[in-house]
Amino acid sequence: MILLQAHQIKPKVYWVGGIDWDIRNFHGYTTHRGTTYNAYLIIDKKIVLVDTVKHYLFDEMLARIRTVIDPAKIDYIISNHVEMDHSGSLPKLVDVAPNATIVTSTRGEKGLQRHYKKNWKFHVVQSRDALNIGKRTLHFVHIPMVHWPDSMVTYVPSDKLLLPNDAFGQHIASPERFDDELGWAVVREEAAKYYANIVLPYGGQVQKALAAVTALDIDMIAPSHGVIWRSHIADIIKEYTHWASHETKQRAVIVYDSMWGSTERIAHALWEGMEAEGIPVTMRNLKTTHISDVITDVLLSKMVLLGSPTLNNGMLPTMGAFLTYLKGLRPQNRIGFVFGSYGWGGQAVGDIEKILNDLSWDLPEKSVNINYVPDGSELNEVKNIGKKIARYTKVQKSKNKINER
Repeated sequence: MILLQAHQIKPKVYWVGGIDWDIRNFHGYTTHRGTTYNAYLIIDKKIVLVDTVKHYLFDEMLARIRTVIDPAKIDYIISNHVEMDHSGSLPKLVDVAPNATIVTSTRGEKGLQRHYKKNWKFHVVQSRDALNIGKRTLHFVHIPMVHWPDSMVTYVPSDKLLLPNDAFGQHIASPERFDDELGWAVVREEAAKYYANIVLPYGGQVQKALAAVTALDIDMIAPSHGVIWRSHIADIIKEYTHWASHETKQRAVIVYDSMWGSTERIAHALWEGMEAEGIPVTMRNLKTTHISDVITDVLLSKMVLLGSPTLNNGMLPTMGAFLTYLKGLRPQNRIGFVFGSYGWGGQAVGDIEKILNDLSWDLPEKSVNINYVPDGSELNEVKNIGKKIARYTKVQKSKNKINER
């Protein structure tokens, strides 16, 4: 039998989740630090479990619950979100706690029935509904499309505790349970990557959710992935506010792939030009950097420069994959630039331009598409274009400041 401990996070509220130390790919998103699937046990007159864990960590969750109570005594299982990394243990848990009622949203009930085809006992809650469990009353707020239609948060006002499922999450596997134990720098980095890869398309919905959340009296946010926020709540809400508004920093990311080095030379010339104007630049070669890491740079960068040579009348497959990912995540308010090289045809640059136009990005400079190998004078001109893009960005920032006054 597995013997693992629950961790008390509030009086009679326990973390009983599972730690996934080995996962390195979360549906296409690289998880270099692993992840957790967090579940929370609330002990009151009624016993409540908020969310569950991925199916293969069920025994770990159950072992932690058993250090507090007999799992058969669970009265309610709250399902804030249908996705199987959180609902995957429900079938086994219902067998262990046969008298439990599953509390979820209307879309949550439909989703769980479609996933598991079980005749479970449901209690459907609407946004602003409440559930008394003894000394505590649980409140529910729907946050549709943050990041699924069924998503909701559970709020425990007597404990000033918010249980928002995927919102404010990070993919981190660690023995630490709280943000201040692991450190702001690490947790913020993983929270940014999580937002960029999962929540980015839903900025408008996030803004509405933030308005609802910030109206609550909170001193702890316990998401369903990663560590629990208790010391940096104001910091992470501020970051979410920036990200949801598609606000960026005065920096650039140059994303490219190259066959024989010509496109790479152009990328480096652009880097030189932008750096000469005082713009911080991150270089991302798609051969060596996963697209889920690149998209985190896109989240933070005002300028996104994309380069590919032409192969078989189109762009390199690495760039095609990245642009497919980019289109799905739909970052807004970016300044873009396209560059490449070709032997004949040269269609890659035009194909990339079409995608950036579809995203309604600002393209202030004409794209660069150089035949075969760029010479010194051509690279010098590319460097000057890098300077122009940097200057343009500075001017736009100044205009925005004037408009804000």
